Amino acid sequence: MKNPLLRPWLTEKSTGLTEKKGQYVFKVKLDADKTDIKKAIEEKFGVVVKSVRTVNCLGKSKRQFTRKGVLQGKKSDWKKAIVTLAKDQSIDYYSGSTQKGEG
Repeated sequence: MKNPLLRPWLTEKSTGLTEKKGQYVFKVKLDADKTDIKKAIEEKFGVVVKSVRTVNCLGKSKRQFTRKGVLQGKKSDWKKAIVTLAKDQSIDYYSGSTQKGEG
């Protein structure tokens, strides 16, 4: 599989996990498994991954009320990975080596 990582998932809760427990949260592809995620993070950021936990998140149902009736739809399902790093290791999301659009 190509790179299963889509982007870091930055919320208040994920930032708290990073500060307290050294865990980082990423949005990943639905078909990604834990070993692929571990390899991708170790290669991309040069860190040692201790463990990976994954969560399948269901997309929200949406309704829009219009003059012609009710339009119903659903957002896409997605998956997130909670990655625990080895002690004294960290990931810098904003370092120049991992940003796109250089040069």
